[in-house]
Amino acid sequence: MAARARTGRTRRSGARSASSRRRAAAAERSDLGPRMIAALPAIAVALFLVIEGGTVFALGLFLFGGVCLHELYAMYDRAHPVRLAGFLALAALLAAALYGDNYQVLLVAVSALPVLFVLTLLQRRPSLGGMLVTLLGIYWIGFALAHAVLLRGLPHGLGIVIDVLVGTFLGDTGAYLGGRLFGRRPLAPGISPGKTVEGLAIGMVSSVLGVWLASRYQDWLPTSHALVLGLGVALAAPVGDLFESFIKREAGAKDSGALFGAHGGALDRLDAVLFTAVAGYYIWAAYVH
Repeated sequence: MAARARTGRTRRSGARSASSRRRAAAAERSDLGPRMIAALPAIAVALFLVIEGGTVFALGLFLFGGVCLHELYAMYDRAHPVRLAGFLALAALLAAALYGDNYQVLLVAVSALPVLFVLTLLQRRPSLGGMLVTLLGIYWIGFALAHAVLLRGLPHGLGIVIDVLVGTFLGDTGAYLGGRLFGRRPLAPGISPGKTVEGLAIGMVSSVLGVWLASRYQDWLPTSHALVLGLGVALAAPVGDLFESFIKREAGAKDSGALFGAHGGALDRLDAVLFTAVAGYYIWAAYVH
């Protein structure tokens, strides 16, 4: 009798567990529509900025980057980051990329450290932790957005930036759908429990395919170049995604902010781009220089 009772409880528990998994999966699938809708305005704004290029592009990135820095520094407010140093460095990096080249960007990045130190000493509560968090924002966000400006300024930069964005967006979508439909093996459960090996593989294939498809409308982009660019995006995007997840986990935050409502903040939407823009620049620069 006891064995039958235990068996019954096990079956009921298993049924409830399976039912819970089905409800969770259904909820995650139903989230795709709102995710896409929330992304549409951001995609439209991004395309406008990329097409305009020049000062408009740099100013738009400064606004987005400023929001990203604010979200990062808010998550680690207890460390007392030097916000002024972060925003000044972001503006200087974008200006260096717009009016100079990668040498000027590197010069600004190096100069940011002594400027940060001086501004730290002027803080009411100067701390090493505050300096480190500030530097994280400068090199993670500012450096990446400066590379986006550099990439836009290269020959055929408009098309390549669009290719990188297409590959990043389709890779993220492919990873999301692939993980929901086929995900079985956790990718990095200690950092982001929802990500799976299967989702990663499908996302990477989607990135390469997305860049290759976009290149079909660009006669100046050879297939071999497009595939290498797509592979670079495919490798960089998931690293950027996991990097931001790690930052949030260490901060004890579910989302970086609330700019996109229930779908998180600017960092949640740009985490992969902050890595793919850098990868895209160096790959394309190697071909055109």
